[in-house]
Amino acid sequence: MRRAEIERKTQETQVKLRMDLDGSGVGSIDSGIGFFDHMLQQIVRHGNLDLDLRVTGDLEVDAHHTIEDTGLVFGQALLEALGSKAGISRYGLSYVPMDESLARVVIDFSGRPYLYFQADFPYDYLGAYPCEMTKEFFRAVAQTAGMTLHVELLHGENAHHETEAIFKAFGRALRQAVSIDPEVKGIPSTKGTL
Repeated sequence: MRRAEIERKTQETQVKLRMDLDGSGVGSIDSGIGFFDHMLQQIVRHGNLDLDLRVTGDLEVDAHHTIEDTGLVFGQALLEALGSKAGISRYGLSYVPMDESLARVVIDFSGRPYLYFQADFPYDYLGAYPCEMTKEFFRAVAQTAGMTLHVELLHGENAHHETEAIFKAFGRALRQAVSIDPEVKGIPSTKGTL
């Protein structure tokens, strides 16, 4: 069973998350930030995982701690659910268009956290969601999941479309990377560990 249940409490946030990598794309998500919930639903649906997430954060300050801490817990859950990573495909690649926008996301569950992020958004906010937090969310995920993650917005004009294309592409690349490949025997690395 490739599942994880994580709870993180700080003076700034409380995050409770349950994840099933072999789910059916069902999510129950409440972060207190409507647009962010919508983006996380994209990962759930396109990643074909199940996610139950409840976040209480210091939104009276701003959305930063809520989004970043959600990313930290999401990545931690991925790492825990993957276990030894035996038999996984390891790599994932997805291009996703959304109208005028096109995003590319590439994942390697290498055990080496790294984020390359290239995107410029024409707006600062989408509702209560700061567009700059897209990068911070994925940085947090990559850090705790031990993944190398490349996120590129190849083109776009509308910040909603751009951001949604990125989250959908991440979900699809994630689905590919965590999938069990029947041709992979053991750990997919010459080092014998990831």
